[in-house]
Amino acid sequence: MKGAPDRPVVPDVVRQHAEQAAFFWAQRDTLMLGDPPDLHVVAGVDRRLEANLDGLRIAGPAAWPFVVAAYKDFPEKGELFLYGWMSIEEDNDRRVAEAIELGRQSTDEARGLVGALAWHKPATIAPFVRDWIGAPDAFKRFLGVSACLGHNANPGQLLARLVRDPDMRVRAASLRLAGKLRRTDLVGELRAALEDGEEQPRFWAAWALTELGSGDLASPRLREAAVNGGPDALTALRAAIKAAPDQDVRSWMGGLLKSPKTAPLAVRGAGMLGDRTLLHWLIHQMRSPALAAAAGGALLELFPESREADLFTTDPGQVDQAFSDHFGDQFARVPFADKVKAWGSATGWLAAS
Repeated sequence: MKGAPDRPVVPDVVRQHAEQAAFFWAQRDTLMLGDPPDLHVVAGVDRRLEANLDGLRIAGPAAWPFVVAAYKDFPEKGELFLYGWMSIEEDNDRRVAEAIELGRQSTDEARGLVGALAWHKPATIAPFVRDWIGAPDAFKRFLGVSACLGHNANPGQLLARLVRDPDMRVRAASLRLAGKLRRTDLVGELRAALEDGEEQPRFWAAWALTELGSGDLASPRLREAAVNGGPDALTALRAAIKAAPDQDVRSWMGGLLKSPKTAPLAVRGAGMLGDRTLLHWLIHQMRSPALAAAAGGALLELFPESREADLFTTDPGQVDQAFSDHFGDQFARVPFADKVKAWGSATGWLAAS
């Protein structure tokens, strides 16, 4: 709150709240990138995060030295979240401006600052978003659109202009927002964006068209993005599966299985088909080191309840020496095929298939 006096605080306690809040949000963000994410674990982290944010709310402006120190010592996404969250919580224009500049300098699309906007209630960030979304500063426009994405907020007629924004990041975020909001009035702009000169706007235009029921237009672009890999490959794969008839999708995935390079993509995609009769086939794929992680992700998507059955290890060497040789020092979560088979039999899914 502007003009609020500093409150007496216990420095070590406030410092711990600041450091823990940054840590828990970064952990949450990483967990949400899981394939698929464990939402039960995420919910537990959220509770611990909010408890530490409550401690900072109580400390008020007196917490700022610890927030600034946290970012200075470790300028990563969690600390940027903390800086952005606190500046908005305190309605401190100077600190908000500082958070924006720190976000501008980040190398990860300001994930922490975008996360802070998503964490706050829409009414709290609304005054900032209204100023940013039409600002001459492209980065502020990007933050404004990202805030709308985080809260499913519709910027109305302004979105028609934003999907054609001169800035690539703004266009990409706006095209994604158009799909998320099911803005059928923007189908023409989305079609045009399939020919955008930048990859990200092309991808999100294709994704948005699929959300609007025009997957026939988007399918080639989505399949290309899925096969090429990158951070949005699984999103592209999911959209590509949604974009085409089941028989066509299965034929495409059958082609992917024929190449060692794309076979993991096809195995992972099997989990997106919603067909639980594939369990026996997935167990067979789990016996191959190159396909095991993808098969495990497919299992968790088709059978979320399997997460509680102790079917996985993060030490591939526990499965077999071939797994250890394949993964080396790389972190991997792989299933025990025999355990999955026993679990499937015990639950009746193998018998049913």
